[in-house]
This record gives sequence, structure tokens and C-alpha cells, in this order.
Amino acid sequence: MKILVIGSGGREHALVWKISQSPLVAKIYAAPGNPGISQLAECLPIPQTDITSLKTFALKEKIDLTLVGPEAPLCAGIVDEFQKEGLKIFGPTKSASELEASKAFTKELLKRSGIPTASYKIVSSFREGLEYLKKTDVPIVLKVDGLASGKGVFVCTQRSIAERHLSQIMKERIFGTAGDKVVIEEYLTGKEVSVLSLVDGKTIAVLEPVCDYKRLLDNDLGPNTGGMGSFSHVLFITPGIMEQIAREIFVPVVHAMNTLERPYQGVLYAGLILSPGGLKVLEFNVRFGDPETQPLMMRLKTDLVPLLLAVVEKNLDRIQPIEWSDEAAVCVVMTAKGYPSNPKIGDVIEITQEDQRTGNDIQIFHAGTRLDNGRLITAGGRVLGITAKGKDHSEARKKVYDTITEISFDGAFYRRDIANKL
Repeated sequence: MKILVIGSGGREHALVWKISQSPLVAKIYAAPGNPGISQLAECLPIPQTDITSLKTFALKEKIDLTLVGPEAPLCAGIVDEFQKEGLKIFGPTKSASELEASKAFTKELLKRSGIPTASYKIVSSFREGLEYLKKTDVPIVLKVDGLASGKGVFVCTQRSIAERHLSQIMKERIFGTAGDKVVIEEYLTGKEVSVLSLVDGKTIAVLEPVCDYKRLLDNDLGPNTGGMGSFSHVLFITPGIMEQIAREIFVPVVHAMNTLERPYQGVLYAGLILSPGGLKVLEFNVRFGDPETQPLMMRLKTDLVPLLLAVVEKNLDRIQPIEWSDEAAVCVVMTAKGYPSNPKIGDVIEITQEDQRTGNDIQIFHAGTRLDNGRLITAGGRVLGITAKGKDHSEARKKVYDTITEISFDGAFYRRDIANKL
């Protein structure tokens, strides 16, 4: 098989790493990929949102399966365009991708379907939002309606802070048209968890849960980011809770999408919270999470490729149960100086003893990197995702943080508390 993976981040590196282990695969392409991915796949100079060029390449090379990593091409309709040409592609259509493309759409869907979520108000103007904020309690959460690369959520402890963020979104337009609407949402407390599932339109295969860390600083302080780290196993999620998640979250949302004639195929990511009021949905994403994918791929024992094909070919019900390693996996993200607001790029990355590292227990997944005259340099906010397996979280953490001591670049930053408290 020839497989094309679209994207250039740590998530895509982890997916390519796992796909490369499949005996079914003869050749992997990545568009545009990164220096880490280039060790496993042929990287193409095609932007991930250039749907026409990607489709042309897939037709010319007779690609057997395309896997889309990021949300932007999915929400732009890449699956629809590939399907028109008879190309097999893993991911939801543009209409189904609205589960991530519009938080307002998702909140209304959850409400109609009786799926538990935080109480909310959707506002379409700064004035409307300001009037609502005057009547509501703090803390409060503001969410940009459209795509914002994981940076469009603001937890506001004071009303004045909420008003300032609302002004930035709706008057200063810092997110452009993505901020045409804002969801103002009840602040929930509790333990958060991410649960991904494979969906072929009718059958749902729920994957192992993962915990991720959105805030920049230790102890969950600082601004929201695209993700600073993650881990799996998640000890507080019992088999009973997993059954509840499947029954009360995934089944009704897939049914609701079918009812709307927006059948869902791909991976569906549910951001959940175990609040005092019970299990509730924080968000849906329509793609593999980043950095959640990194520990998931480290723990996945089953060949990923047949799973992807089963989703595309709508025969997920024929797949054997997915097997997982009993080991724990931890990912810590190293970021560039100034991330997330103004990341500095172009700094040389030094990785010592990389050639001596053997086995699959420790992986350095590239995200924001590129080569410049043979030197590895920073090229984005999130630079590397150091990921390791161990017999427990403590052993996996030690492997990760020991590896980080072998990596240096100017202004390198990372959280020191990933998987510290389970």
C-alpha cells in the first residue's frame, strides 16, 4: 500500500511512526511533513491546505489511503474532494467537521440530543456579549466559535478580564471571522480527560483515554496552548466510566449526525470533564489530538492501518478488539521561547546521543522543526514532543525528562509536572 499523511506536526510524526510498522505498507508520503517524519516517509513540498495539489498528487501516484492530521483541511472539505475522485481518505466530510469548526453548532447539537454539557449562551455581537456578562457569575469561560488552533478558549476569573477578551475577539478581531460568534459558558470544575473513538458512520470503537495539559505553566497556570503534554493510562477512568462515555456521549452524537444527514466517519475526539454534576462534554474535535496521539500510538499494539481502512470502508464491526500495551506512556512538549503568543523561530536544536537511542520505548516526535543547511532549527511554537513508555507513569516520566536533558535550543521551555499527579 501507498499511504499519504497530511500535516507537519508531532501528531503526524507519531501517526507516520506507527504506520511505518505495518507490513501492509510499502511507501509513505507526507505533505508537508517535517525533518523527523522525513526519516520514515518521503516529504512533499505541498501545503496541508492546498487541496487541489494534494488531490492531484494522490491521483497521479495512485495513493491507496490518505490520512488527514490537522483540522483545517478537514473543515475546508478535503474529504469531499478526494471522495469525488474515488480516492480513499480517512476523516469526516466538511459538513460533519462542523463539530469542530463551530462550537455554537456543537453546543446546540448537544442540547438537542440530551448530551450533558455546561450551560451556555451564544452571542453574535460585542454588545450582546457584554450585556450577558453583566448578568452572569464568574469564573466564566469564553470560546471562539471557529477554528483557533487550540488558543480560542479563555477562562476568566474576573468580569473585567472576560470583557477584555470579548473585546479582543469581537472588536479587535484577533481571530478574524472565527470570532463572529462567541460561546459564553459555565465554568466547570473536575478532572478532564480526552477520549477518542474511531467511527465508520454506524460502528464506534472507543480508544484508550488520555489526559492532556492545555495551560502553559506548571499547576495549570498561564494561558491556554495547543497542548503542553499528555499521558495514558488514565487511572481515574474506570471500565464503567468508559461504558458510560460510549453510551451517553458517542452513541447519541453519532446518531444525531446521521439524523442531520451528516454521517460521521473518522476519529471523533471528545474533551470531557468529570464534574460534581457528572460527566460533561467540553468540546469535540474531528481529528486525532496533539499531543494525545503521541502516547496513544506508543501504547497501541494493533496495526493502525487496518483500523483506518475499516473506518473508510465502513466495516469497523468486522475488526478484532483493539489491543493496547499495559505500559504507561507520557509525552512532554518542548516549546520555543515566547510560545504561545509570539514564538521565536530559527534557533538551532542540539540533540546529544540521538544515534545511541535504540528501541521503541523513547521517541522524539518532531513538530515545529525544519532543516537549514543541514542544521535542525525551530520552526514553530511547539517544537518537539518527547514521548516514552514505562511499566508505570513514574518510569515513563523519568525516561522523558532524562531525554529532555539531552536536548537544547535557545529559550527551550517545557512543563515539569506532566503526569506528576494522576
